[in-house]
Amino acid sequence: MPNRLAHETSPYLLQHADNPVDWWPWSAEAFEEARKRGVPVLLSVGYSSCHWCHVMAHESFEDEETAAYLNAHFISVKVDREERPDVDAVYMEAVQAATGQGGWPMTVFLTPDAEPFYFGTYFPPAPRQGMPSFRQVLEGVRGAWTDRRDEVAEVAAKIVRDLAGREIGYGDAQVPGEEELAQALLALTREYDATRGGFGGAPKFPPSMVIEFLLRHHARTGSEGALQMAGDTCERMARGGIYDQLGGGFARYSVDREWVVPHFEKMLYDNALLCRVYAHLWRSTGSDLARRVALETADFMVRELRTNEGGFASALDADSDDGTGRHVEGAYYVWTPQQLREVLGEQDAELAAQYFGVTAEGTFEEGASVLQLPQQEGVFDAERVESVKRRLKEARDERPAPGRDDKIVAAWNGLAIAALAETGAYFDRPDLVDAALGAADLLVRLHLDDRARLARTSKDGETGANAGVLEDYADVAEGFLALASVTGEGVWLEFAGFLLDHVLVQFVDEESGALYDTAADAEKLIRRPQDPTDNATPSGWSAAAGALLSYAAQTGAEPHRTAAERSLGVVKALGPRVPRFIGWGLAAAEALLDGPREIAVVGPPEDPATRELHRAALLGTAPGAVVAVGAPGSDELPLLADRPLVDDEPTAYVCRNFTCDAPTTEVDRLKEALSG
Repeated sequence: MPNRLAHETSPYLLQHADNPVDWWPWSAEAFEEARKRGVPVLLSVGYSSCHWCHVMAHESFEDEETAAYLNAHFISVKVDREERPDVDAVYMEAVQAATGQGGWPMTVFLTPDAEPFYFGTYFPPAPRQGMPSFRQVLEGVRGAWTDRRDEVAEVAAKIVRDLAGREIGYGDAQVPGEEELAQALLALTREYDATRGGFGGAPKFPPSMVIEFLLRHHARTGSEGALQMAGDTCERMARGGIYDQLGGGFARYSVDREWVVPHFEKMLYDNALLCRVYAHLWRSTGSDLARRVALETADFMVRELRTNEGGFASALDADSDDGTGRHVEGAYYVWTPQQLREVLGEQDAELAAQYFGVTAEGTFEEGASVLQLPQQEGVFDAERVESVKRRLKEARDERPAPGRDDKIVAAWNGLAIAALAETGAYFDRPDLVDAALGAADLLVRLHLDDRARLARTSKDGETGANAGVLEDYADVAEGFLALASVTGEGVWLEFAGFLLDHVLVQFVDEESGALYDTAADAEKLIRRPQDPTDNATPSGWSAAAGALLSYAAQTGAEPHRTAAERSLGVVKALGPRVPRFIGWGLAAAEALLDGPREIAVVGPPEDPATRELHRAALLGTAPGAVVAVGAPGSDELPLLADRPLVDDEPTAYVCRNFTCDAPTTEVDRLKEALSG
């Protein structure tokens, strides 16, 4: 019989709806029931494309005996971290503080007042490698709860007190300047892997937000070192197994330092951020590789993640059926020499093995290889390579595909809108701009209520119950601002304004200018989450700073500019110390130092000269520059006000810091003014 998760919209919760465990969704009723029964709460947090979440579910939550024990002695609560990032953040902070590490599945035991007292991540069904079994953990927790309740309450209260004491001391709230950004660059140089690209050791995550900072820093200062770190890292990732050489798009991370073997899940947010980064790298360098990867990644998102409603699904699983009924990680993506021969015949299989680095012993498990593009001598016949890629892709399309998490997350769709709008504009692909518009339209119709409140998720056209958090407001505003620059449609600037006004009222600490991850009127948790550091996506804090700054540049809105500047104090404090974890904040600081520049292009929309000036404006590398385009006399966007044509020709105006250059009708003059 299905448990209480059967009516949820989260694909992750629905995966557990038929478990024998009597799961509850996160709700006041669950904790009320725990209070009534006098039992502790097991909180299990994961997400639908998480490999070890599936493993633990299969081993423990589908096991009748384990489920019976849980149902007798605990209230079990299941949370999708992608739906409730606030719940995830608060308890993950506790897990990391207590154990020094974190991850998913996250397993936390709580009192009926939601105070945590025992923590872990994955627990195996039998003791393994020094880890107790899940059953041992359950028995130990039950024993402590039954026999030493006062001690448990004391531990829980102390943990909550400690968490409350971890408020961010965030510097003197002054904006970061030249010195802090130079120090951040130096610190990144020290952590840079000059041999393989990227930062630090294994596992290696795509550092998209740091690359955005490096590209902007190069544009503003001319630093060749910054550009080289960005370009080399992008090339190594694009040639590695972390990039899907047949279908485009990036996997979540690489388990090794060389980018060879990925953790195969493909997330919308990674691909949106990386698509935009490669498009910006092309804009800075003209690199053919960057252009190809930006377009292939955009096409991957539209082809494989777009839903029937026009939004973008959250993720593709790492695991899929290997053809024998077993669910295996990477089965969809890897190849043996024998499989190459079956599809391509002897000669082309030999070419493919050499071109993609497929070996007899394999680079992954059981003699299979992840396709890469190793650097090698000699020239390959381009037509033959294309034919090989096409046939391998067609054969792969016949394999059982990885599952897709169909829920629409507002923040990640905002990132995708920005990436697709810009990529479409740069490479003359109106279909990509249309895809961005489709997703933006869905967010307005389904996620935004009449008070400009944003819902975090939707699925199959149905809005989820959870309120948007700061990253939702900030990233969706970022997407809408990019659309306004690309399309010249003022409605997107207006919607961004509604969202950012909400940020000023609900998320900003008036006294310090610091930002919270949840709204002032959101559900109260044991602590109000507040994290300025980037994780897999830009922190809500940094994303809000960047969007507020762009909006102020487009509109001249002083409160938004002031809020952006005050919030960037955290970058002054953290940028020089931990630049890898505040890349988006550093990128926003670069925009602030550059102005950012405001570009208005005025001219009849059908005039090719208007289009050329608009394109030159979008392709300018000046950090965080905003663009408005419209017909003479248009009131569609504030930057167009009082901007006449010069000599009856389409004209561009460039201003920053309350000072304007002379208007120009010449594309080359405009390019020069925007080259950073």
